[in-house]
Amino acid sequence: MLVSPIVQIAYFVTDVRTSAARMASTLGAGPFFLAENIELAWGEHRGQPCDFLHTSAFGQCGDIMLELVQQDREGDSPFRDMYAPGQEGIHHVATMVDSLPESFEHIEAQGFAIAARAETRTGIEFAFVDTVATLGHMVELYEGTEVMRGLYASVREASIGWDGTDILRPITAEQAGT
Repeated sequence: MLVSPIVQIAYFVTDVRTSAARMASTLGAGPFFLAENIELAWGEHRGQPCDFLHTSAFGQCGDIMLELVQQDREGDSPFRDMYAPGQEGIHHVATMVDSLPESFEHIEAQGFAIAARAETRTGIEFAFVDTVATLGHMVELYEGTEVMRGLYASVREASIGWDGTDILRPITAEQAGT
């Protein structure tokens, strides 16, 4: 087993605002918390330095978080590994791990490659594991820090009794762990 449990399903989209409205009307997901133009402290893609500037919106759909992510600056990225400009679809599922270094050892032993590794400006390290040939999407890993668990709890709490209004709500980089 690579990782478990899955805590998030992420869709790569061309516009998070349009996609959030679509997810709210189609699935009843929301509200979505919007973190725009997320800059990284550092990043690498397939072993090369990479800065995949992106915008994410985090919402709840039942028991699982949905992330809507758009690439804000063109270039190589784990998103472009799967989708060309203008294309959309499920990009990854995410899981929280106890230790990224231990997870990397396990991943390598299973024969999977790390497509990208990065760290947010607030110190959250994450990685995308290339499981596309096996699962049809990537798997994102990050440690279950207090900040990450807090983000998940606040998104879930906001969804309880949500009336479908105020679909997009801005959040700070610190609130999003970015």
